[in-house]
Amino acid sequence: MSVLSTKKLSASQKELLGHAQLSVVDYDAITISFKDFTIDQQYPNLIFTSQNTVNAYLGQRALSSPTNHALPKAFCVGEKTKALLEEHGFEVVEMTHYGKELAQKLVEKYKTESFLFLCGNKRRHEIPTALAQHHINFKEVQLYNNTPNPVAFKDNFKAVLFFSPSGVESFTAANAIKESIAICIGTTTAEEVKKHSNNIVIAAKPTLESVLEKAIETLTAKRIN
Repeated sequence: MSVLSTKKLSASQKELLGHAQLSVVDYDAITISFKDFTIDQQYPNLIFTSQNTVNAYLGQRALSSPTNHALPKAFCVGEKTKALLEEHGFEVVEMTHYGKELAQKLVEKYKTESFLFLCGNKRRHEIPTALAQHHINFKEVQLYNNTPNPVAFKDNFKAVLFFSPSGVESFTAANAIKESIAICIGTTTAEEVKKHSNNIVIAAKPTLESVLEKAIETLTAKRIN
């Protein structure tokens, strides 16, 4: 069985699929390019929506003059984002799997705080909308551009792995999902797929590894049946 991943995979990740007798084609459905930006130092709390925001922030920080100022506190979406922040010395106050969940925590527990909301140009609305509605002080800074990279494929794949709504948009700009099983990293990605297909499976956790595990589980069951 063949699988298409809309995100480039590492050799070990491909090997995992190979052990399950799944052949894989991978490409990046979206490309990331960092923008020029400045960080307002008056905000004591940073909101990171992805690993991309962390990497962009760290790159900008590395270019700045060295400072002895303590790192701001971090609030983030995603386990991998949290791990990357902690690897670079941040205290992660709150981590959730989805932006909607983080927005709820901010509203419930941190109304008197002020935040720098770091994101890409295709950011979702849940966090800034919730902060604005509850009059929580925040400033939005876009750190990177998320650009579609539509590639047309002639092959029919048993499954297509999707990792973001924008990845779905990019893939479907050049392809139809047809009979492929859409294996999604989470519910927001699945909502985008629903515009094109109802043949959807959602990973147990919103991580790349969980998507691969769900692909193996789903396609192995198909093979047995």
